[in-house]
Amino acid sequence: MSLGAPGASAAASGYTPDLSNGANNFYRSEQVNRQRVTFKNQYGMKVAGNLFTPKNLDRKVKNAAMVVGHPMGAVKEQSADLYATKMAERGFVALSLDLSFWGGSEGHPRNAVLPDVYAEDFSAAIDFLGTRPFVDAERIGAIGICGSGSFVISAAKIDPRMKAIATVSMYDMGAANRNGLRKGQTLEQRKKAIAEAARQRYVEFTGGAAKYTSGTVHEITADSNAIEREFYDFYRTRRGGFTPPGASPKLTTHPTLTSNVKFMNFYPFADIETISPRPMLFITGDTAHSREFSEDAYRLAAEPKELHIVPGAGHVDLYDRVNLIPFHKLGAFFAQHLTGKLAG
Repeated sequence: MSLGAPGASAAASGYTPDLSNGANNFYRSEQVNRQRVTFKNQYGMKVAGNLFTPKNLDRKVKNAAMVVGHPMGAVKEQSADLYATKMAERGFVALSLDLSFWGGSEGHPRNAVLPDVYAEDFSAAIDFLGTRPFVDAERIGAIGICGSGSFVISAAKIDPRMKAIATVSMYDMGAANRNGLRKGQTLEQRKKAIAEAARQRYVEFTGGAAKYTSGTVHEITADSNAIEREFYDFYRTRRGGFTPPGASPKLTTHPTLTSNVKFMNFYPFADIETISPRPMLFITGDTAHSREFSEDAYRLAAEPKELHIVPGAGHVDLYDRVNLIPFHKLGAFFAQHLTGKLAG
């Protein structure tokens, strides 16, 4: 593994990342084996993943398993691997994956937004896990972090093989793009963004260069807001900065402008109640700027459901701060609903 240029650049500029509360994105466990795997989704696209198994796993029996999705614009090495490792330490088979168009997974153009394919990738991961001889296909769960929280909900609505679903620091990528945080974006601003993307399609159709949008800023200034600083501290420093081989650090976290508007048509919480009676757990920080999305999903979901708010935690804190992330809560949730056992 190699840290990409964003981390090196931040270090060179004298920026010191905040490694408090046990920030440990690149955590490795002596109790867990990691294996690189690939599998195809229904569109024939190769999806890259890391399969984590406990070293003491009994491969002669069927074990509970789960798939873990990374934050929007990230790759599996950012947060998802950490969660998968921690779940494997608790006895589960865990698979992290790169969503299509990102990281090691196929898809062109790179960094494209296609929510239906993202959801399909979760189902393809269930295909892979459910056909392993040491996995019980009737005991597979899923975790979605940040944007993947909305993608896993979208997938779970039409894939009942996901027997228990948890989200962490969830972003509803549809609502965030339509309305902004706390509904701070006007309809006129939305229409302006849509129009800009539509004009850019002509540029790219006639051979012009692709344009990218949103994502994490590449430098911090006196005018940078708290949310920009929060994401910069993870994605642009050695704390969580990771550039996949062959990728450009300048494009890390940035979706293409022309495809990002597809989120305007993405409504993951519509019919969320139909996931019931499969259980759902929504985890968010009490100071997270994204808290509204977990609260909205919890309000709309049917029982059984639970909203778990982590004291003293912001949005990105739950990416990698192991002293704040409630792994015990996740472990107990999946132990109860995938193994029928109560665990601490």
